[in-house]
Amino acid sequence: MGNKIVIIGSGFSSLSAACYLAKEGNDVSIYEKNDIIGGRAAQFIKDGFTFDMGPSWYWMPDIFEKFFNDFEKTTADYYSLDKLNPAYKIFFSDDIITIGDCMDKICEEFERLEKGSSKKLRKFIALAQENYEIAINKIVLRPGLSPLELVTKETIFKVDQFFKTISSEVRKRFKNPKLIATLEFPVLFLGAKPSDTPAFYSFMNFADFGLGTWHPQGGMYEIIKGMGSLAKELGVKIYTSSSVEKILVSNNQCDGVVCNGSTILADIVVTGADYHHSESLLDKEYRQYSETYWNKKTFAPSSLLFYIAFNGKLKNVEHHNLFFDTDFEQHAQEIYDAPKWPSSPLFYANFPSKTDESMAPNGCETGFFLVPIAPGLEDTQELREQYFDLIMERFEKKTDQTVQDKILFRETFCVKDFVERYNSYKGNAYGMANTLSQTAFLRPKLKSNKVKNLYFTGQLTVPGPGVPPSLISGKLVSELLTKNN
Repeated sequence: MGNKIVIIGSGFSSLSAACYLAKEGNDVSIYEKNDIIGGRAAQFIKDGFTFDMGPSWYWMPDIFEKFFNDFEKTTADYYSLDKLNPAYKIFFSDDIITIGDCMDKICEEFERLEKGSSKKLRKFIALAQENYEIAINKIVLRPGLSPLELVTKETIFKVDQFFKTISSEVRKRFKNPKLIATLEFPVLFLGAKPSDTPAFYSFMNFADFGLGTWHPQGGMYEIIKGMGSLAKELGVKIYTSSSVEKILVSNNQCDGVVCNGSTILADIVVTGADYHHSESLLDKEYRQYSETYWNKKTFAPSSLLFYIAFNGKLKNVEHHNLFFDTDFEQHAQEIYDAPKWPSSPLFYANFPSKTDESMAPNGCETGFFLVPIAPGLEDTQELREQYFDLIMERFEKKTDQTVQDKILFRETFCVKDFVERYNSYKGNAYGMANTLSQTAFLRPKLKSNKVKNLYFTGQLTVPGPGVPPSLISGKLVSELLTKNN
């Protein structure tokens, strides 16, 4: 007879944990505060326009495939994938870089900007591939209990890459600032500046150039729907509009939760909600980490998001577009070093209807704009409007078109919404950054050291931020729980 397990939240890590724990014969129930599952990977549909509200990049397809394979399924059982070509465009002040769907195309583009750079790029990506195989097959599959987890026969020869930075490794190989920015961009998914991110994380460059950028037909929410279907097939019960208000503890042991005012008893509680928020559901003596601890940590950015419906097709853009036409370093400083609303921000624009007609009505375009900002900033409607005007003006200029007269509707999402909808600490969008001092065993723990039978999963614990790591986090917590119970 398995344990009765309550899981708080229904994001990627929670759904992953639920599937693995149900497979082991446990009685698993998920309680989600919002009216749909998915956590930050939510979906917004209006007037025939479909928006992924959170993650929009499908990288590391092997991680998703491995997840479904663990249940004798494949991704194709739940959704269809297209490889994007080009993967994305980067708009600079005086040029545009197009990243193709294979190394040969990418090398051609590098050569255009810096003679001899393609040979250096192939060597760099070969090293990044080595790091990827070590990271994905070794390091990220460990539960973050001990520094010895980082010591393997493979990592012994890579130790210097934990003390060098991505920025230093890229800049010693390439001189063109546009190529440098292109190679430093992927680690932004890890939530820290390239100058603060260990060189070992170059495996993100292999994920980008080596494995490519993909799109699930119907949007990223199709993955959530697939995982939700799998969970139900395995016997998991899922309750939406079910807000957990307290984690119950007696004699230092977790007894269950209070949800929508009702007590739900359980042998074990796993929370995939924001780690800081999850601990706030405990009486103070049972919390592992103080407010001082959280305040000292480096958090990934928050985001100002615009979801826009366009009455007409847009030109000169791809599915994914990065606007790096302003100073990268200055924007990074205004996120991490001296947090404030950015003076001239970089931004990202996503138009999934460019490659997937189901995302918008015929002849229309679904648009998603993202401005990275520091967490915890003042968030007012006036500021949102100010930055909307700023990025629209730049977008129109860089893509040589007028678009504001095509807007049917737009919605915004920012710091306040991250706090309200996801109970996100300071309204962060991506969790805790993967800096050297916040890697592996140095991250908040999967298992409470104060409350028996209480576990945590998600992007604030191991292995870290991002969708594929969240899938792995769910697996890690299920393995640790199964081992301990």
